[in-house]
Amino acid sequence: MATPHPSLPIIAAALTGILVGAAIVATRFVVGEVGPASLAMLRYMIGFMFLLPVVLVSGPIRFARRDILAIALLGIGQFGVLIALLNFGLQFMTAARAALIFATLPLLAMGLAVALGREQLTAPKIIGVLLTIVGVGAVLGGKLLTSQNGTTEWLGIVAVLASAVVGAVCSVYYRPYLQRYPTVPISAFAMLSSVVFLAGLAVAEGSLGDIASVSPAGWVAIGFIGLSSAFGYLLWLWALKHATPTRVTVFLSLSPVTAALLGVAILGETISASLVIGLACVAWGLFWAHRN
Repeated sequence: MATPHPSLPIIAAALTGILVGAAIVATRFVVGEVGPASLAMLRYMIGFMFLLPVVLVSGPIRFARRDILAIALLGIGQFGVLIALLNFGLQFMTAARAALIFATLPLLAMGLAVALGREQLTAPKIIGVLLTIVGVGAVLGGKLLTSQNGTTEWLGIVAVLASAVVGAVCSVYYRPYLQRYPTVPISAFAMLSSVVFLAGLAVAEGSLGDIASVSPAGWVAIGFIGLSSAFGYLLWLWALKHATPTRVTVFLSLSPVTAALLGVAILGETISASLVIGLACVAWGLFWAHRN
C-alpha cells in the first residue's frame, strides 16, 4: 500500500474538525425535538446507510475473530457513547461551552498516548495543544460567561467532559486496527455496532415516538448530521491510520471556530477582536503541534 503524502492526513483531520463544528450547530438546533440517544441513533443509521454501498462495491472484508469485539466496542464508544453524552450535555449548556470542554480531547489523547508509549512527549506538541485550547476560549469569548440552566449546568459539563475522555481513548486504541484493515469497512462496522447499541438507549429513553413529530427543518438538520458524520469519521479514521492521535485530534479545535464562523456567515453576527485573536491562536497552535 502506497504511503500518502504527509499533508493528506492533515487535510483529512482538518475537514473532520470543520464537519464536527457544523454538526454541533445542527445538533443544538434539533436536539430539543428528539432525545439525545434517539438523535445519535438516527445520526449513525443515516451514516451507515451512506457507507454501506461503498463497502459493497469495494468487496467483502473478513475481520479476524479476535478483532471483531474490539472494533465493535470502539465503534460503540466513538460513535455511540461519545455522541450520546455530547447530545445529553448540550441540553444543559450552551454550544460554546460544550465546544470548549470538548476541545480538551487532544490534550487527553496526548496524555494517554504518551502513557502507553505510543507517542513521545515533546514541547512543540504541548505548546500546540495548549495554544489551540486558548484559541478556542478566545473565539468563544463572552459566550462562555452566559449560563443556560443555572445549577443544572454541571450535568452538561460532566457529560461533555466524559465524551471527550471517550473520544481520546478510542482515538488512541483505534490505530492498530486501522493498520490491519481498510478504513471504509471499519467505519461502517463501527457505525452499525453503535446503531444497535444506541437503539437500546433510545428505547430506554422513551423518545422514539418523538421522531414522527420532528419538523421538516429538523429532518434537514438530522440528514446533514448523518451525512457529515459518515464522511467526517471516514476522514477521521483514515487520518488516524496515517498520523499520530495528537496530531489528528488537535484539529478538533477547528470545530468551535467553525461554529463561530457559521454564526457570522449565517446568523449575521459580527467579527469580534476575540474571534480574530482566537483564530490566530488556533492556527499557531496547529503549527506547533505538527512540529517534530
